[in-house]
Amino acid sequence: MTTIRLWDLPVRLFHWLLVFAVVGAIATTKLGGSWMVWHERFGLLVVGLLAFRIAWGFLGSSYARFTRFVPGPGAIMAYLKGQWQGAGHNPLGALSVLALIGLFGFQAVTGLFANDEIAFYGPLYPLVSSDLSGTLSGWHRQTEWYLYGLVALHVAAVMFYTRIKKDNLVKPMITGRKVVPQGQAEDAKGGGAIAFVVSLVLALAVVWAASGELVSPPPAPAPAPQDLGW
Repeated sequence: MTTIRLWDLPVRLFHWLLVFAVVGAIATTKLGGSWMVWHERFGLLVVGLLAFRIAWGFLGSSYARFTRFVPGPGAIMAYLKGQWQGAGHNPLGALSVLALIGLFGFQAVTGLFANDEIAFYGPLYPLVSSDLSGTLSGWHRQTEWYLYGLVALHVAAVMFYTRIKKDNLVKPMITGRKVVPQGQAEDAKGGGAIAFVVSLVLALAVVWAASGELVSPPPAPAPAPQDLGW
């Protein structure tokens, strides 16, 4: 057996910050009221994290790249037959990651245009009609339950691998290292400071746009007519 560098620091930070942001978003929406301001902030954090992860999926280290872990039908069949070998996301785990990114992305984007019909309006609400905002708000609420199910399935799979198959998936996401059979896998390569800065700048640009900074402010109300007493 040998120890390899598996998950780079940006991937690990993304993972745990996403957990923090999602828990914060759920808690604040349940509290409601003035906490909805923080719900929006947590939502924007999710948008930024997903934007960073997508960029890092092309610029990051080898095991973080989509070209490395997105499976084809052959890899999925080999895994189901017990013939797949490798480090990082296995084919089914990769599908789970893609589903989580897609569903979290859909939830975050619909939230940008949503409203609660009381006092909360997403930062991009002015860009759509009230009817479309209502539709997106409904999708935003319904998707929450799909996310609960997918996250529960993800956690159950991690527990299954840790307890039953004796393959601890949590520890490498904390330390970045994993013990594998000699010759089965090599250290992660690529990524680096320049790739990190580029991914971070792209993510910040997405958050800036999603926060409504590019949306023109509503026109000022017309002045009330004055009674001059004539």
